[in-house]
Amino acid sequence: MELTPSCPDLLGRLRAVGLRPTRQRLALARLLFDAGDRHVTAEHLHGQALASAIRVSLATVYNTLHQFTAAGLLREVVVEPGRSYFDTNIDDHHHFFCESIGTLQDIPGQGVVVSGLPLPPPGTEIRRVEVIVRIGPESR
Repeated sequence: MELTPSCPDLLGRLRAVGLRPTRQRLALARLLFDAGDRHVTAEHLHGQALASAIRVSLATVYNTLHQFTAAGLLREVVVEPGRSYFDTNIDDHHHFFCESIGTLQDIPGQGVVVSGLPLPPPGTEIRRVEVIVRIGPESR
């Protein structure tokens, strides 16, 4: 893997959340985080890795994405059963999901107001509310 200016930052980010900075994790982190905020599927990231001559299995990509999510580096957005996107923007925000082309677009957190939330079950608390607004072409 070639060293880019962000590699020391990526090393620190991985170590700060308790992840060992393996070659594959660093390579995938570089692909994920050097491009700014974005939404990727495991399959898209795997294809991008292969196109960048990074030899990694799809299973390793999935495992790494889930490790990054558990460590707080990514947020998983489940748009339907079996279909997830991984979001590099971990700030509070919501999404438009375009069903016809399968893309996510951020909505600023303050752009959606949710009222009338139910009380959580005893012993729990509401940590976050995520809204996915499904969009498609206008019907005529």
